[in-house]
Amino acid sequence: MGVIAKQSIRGTIVTYLGISVGIFTTFFVLTRFLTSEEIGLKQVLIDNAATLFISLAQLGTNASIIRFYPYFKEKDSDEDHGFFFWALLVPFFGFLVFAVVYWACSTPIAAWFGEKSPLFVEYYYFVLPISFFMLYQAICESTCNVLMRIVVPRGVRELGVRIGLLVVYLLYAKRILSLDGFVIALCANYAIASIVNLCYFLSLKHIKLRPDWAFLRANKSIVRRYLTYTGFLVISALTTVLAPILSSLFITAEMGLNSTGIFAIATYIAVMVSIPNRSVTAIASPQLARAIKEQNREECSLLIQQVTRNLLLIGGFILLAIWVNIDLIFHIMPNGETFATAKIPVLLLGVSQLILGTFYICLNALNFSRYYAFSLLLSAILTVSAILLNRYLVPQYQMTGAAASNLISFGLYYLLICITVVALCRLKIVDRNWWLIMILIATVFVLNWLWMTYLPSFGIWTDSILRSIVLLGGACFLAYKMKLSPEINGQIVQNFKP
Repeated sequence: MGVIAKQSIRGTIVTYLGISVGIFTTFFVLTRFLTSEEIGLKQVLIDNAATLFISLAQLGTNASIIRFYPYFKEKDSDEDHGFFFWALLVPFFGFLVFAVVYWACSTPIAAWFGEKSPLFVEYYYFVLPISFFMLYQAICESTCNVLMRIVVPRGVRELGVRIGLLVVYLLYAKRILSLDGFVIALCANYAIASIVNLCYFLSLKHIKLRPDWAFLRANKSIVRRYLTYTGFLVISALTTVLAPILSSLFITAEMGLNSTGIFAIATYIAVMVSIPNRSVTAIASPQLARAIKEQNREECSLLIQQVTRNLLLIGGFILLAIWVNIDLIFHIMPNGETFATAKIPVLLLGVSQLILGTFYICLNALNFSRYYAFSLLLSAILTVSAILLNRYLVPQYQMTGAAASNLISFGLYYLLICITVVALCRLKIVDRNWWLIMILIATVFVLNWLWMTYLPSFGIWTDSILRSIVLLGGACFLAYKMKLSPEINGQIVQNFKP
């Protein structure tokens, strides 16, 4: 796991530099200078509508790049038979198709959101340029992933885009930009990110942006498999990507952009739990695809166990750090009393993100295997359960109901994925240390509850600092001494040895 560890650690460092900018932006700029309605508008435009759009428009290209690159790449050679020509062309046609669909759906969408969220309807068509640039930013990042170069594109997404957003928010806060200018600047920010990623990708090696028709004619079975896989992924994306944003969409339609903005802040906090998954899975997925192609079940199992164990440990400790300090977070946040109503949703969403981060590699394993069609059925179950749960829980329990819907539907989804991977692919996904990490995390949660319930309070700052030192510090010490993650222990020794 040397290459994975090296690239993942570098990618994670860049990611958390971006998170530092994101934390400052979210908790000290957004909440201070933007109203919850304006935060909600940004959430719906970028994190909901645009995310759903690009997931459909890319026609499964992100996953196809990782899955099929080993079939085009000549071993011990830079020859890829024009693979990247198709990687860049297919999403463009996908964008055109779904742009027409998006335009055709403007009337019913306006009717659904018009009463509670008229601001979204006003800026409805800005989703198209934002989606286009986000689409090619993501595609170029995936092409860099298969070339085992994730640090720069990860830096663009996690650091560059966030710095750009910070500048846009500050310009709007100072009223240098109008609301129209604010939305246009958001588009420009993603345009710059996509151009930088494309330039970096083209600089990595001699990229052939010309199709190798002879190779395609000689390998018609690969073409058929690609088309079948792509068609499957388009349908799967409609279900898999729709489910995570349903809660926010239901809140927008039922409660308005003000509540969407508050829920967005809770989501931003919770998403930090799954951040390590982005670096680890990005570099591990090409390795996994190669091992599956070579039918090396032992290597696949070892890789999945390492990833699930390390992501549970890292993500679990991030979730603990958030929950131990949740009152302090809202205390120091400008207008924190407004957003503190989402305290319980933060926990529920955080657990959802922990499940996603830990087991996302299992979803990739299923999609890369010959049993990938099963994930379509599981995605349908995810979407149906998310719709039913949101329809029932959001009207009754509002944001807490939305977060609970997210947790239940994703918990069921990844449970079924793990069962399928074990039963059909015959892969092992967790080991003994994984269970020990689970016990350790659960124990710290219980101790934190007992501390807050039965011990006297010395003030919000003192309580948070004491619990962080005793509970989190003690848990980190135990994890290191028990060698719950040999890979992390090895990196600590290597980087901090005298």
